[in-house]
Amino acid sequence: MKWEFINTGFKPAQFNMEFDESLARRLQKEEGAQVFRLYGWSPPAISIGFNQNIEDFDIKKIGSAGMDIVRRPTGGRAILHAHELTYSIATLYGGESPRSIYRFINEALLRGLLYLGIHASLSQEETDFRKHYLEPDSVPCFSSSAKSEIHFEGKKLIGSAQRRFGSVILQHGSLLLGPDHRKIVDFLAPHLKASKKLLEETLAARTTDAESILGRSVSFEEAAAAIRRGFEESYGVVLNETLEVLQ
Repeated sequence: MKWEFINTGFKPAQFNMEFDESLARRLQKEEGAQVFRLYGWSPPAISIGFNQNIEDFDIKKIGSAGMDIVRRPTGGRAILHAHELTYSIATLYGGESPRSIYRFINEALLRGLLYLGIHASLSQEETDFRKHYLEPDSVPCFSSSAKSEIHFEGKKLIGSAQRRFGSVILQHGSLLLGPDHRKIVDFLAPHLKASKKLLEETLAARTTDAESILGRSVSFEEAAAAIRRGFEESYGVVLNETLEVLQ
């Protein structure tokens, strides 16, 4: 089936999440192609998982910092989107399992990372998320890993989430280009302030970013070109770029 590529650049949080969901719902109705999208966030924002409590965050402080907060159409935990490259894929899954699609997409991302000079790998660990979500350090997405997520030397580099819409899988995730994601601890709600130090230590110990790995700044444009190339090679396609903006 046909693939399209969309680079929407830097957009507000609500637009980004609604656009991703619209890609999946359009494909579900057989009204469009499978899509690979790259984008950024302006202003920076915190996104929370579909079932996460927004009360975990200080909404007033987020607004005062000129940031947004939004709920994702997918699961998982909260992410501070600042210096990163975000991807999304809306694809038909046919007879394949969502887990196998998750792994294949992440293998395509690994291939793209090689063009940045990053030799990452897929995590083999299995997290009991029901148990983990009861822990005080579970609020940020990057505090834990699922099997087949992307790591560099044991630290999480790309966090992804997935949701099924009928015969369509929507998967999106964040490639950390710098360490700004760690600032999420500054926006915790008052009842979680006691967990701030633990969260800071957890994120420092369990996450990494392209800048820290390479010892240089990595731009959105450089990362986008590398990840697009890795996707094309893995899927054996040449992505047709569209300037269409879905309503």
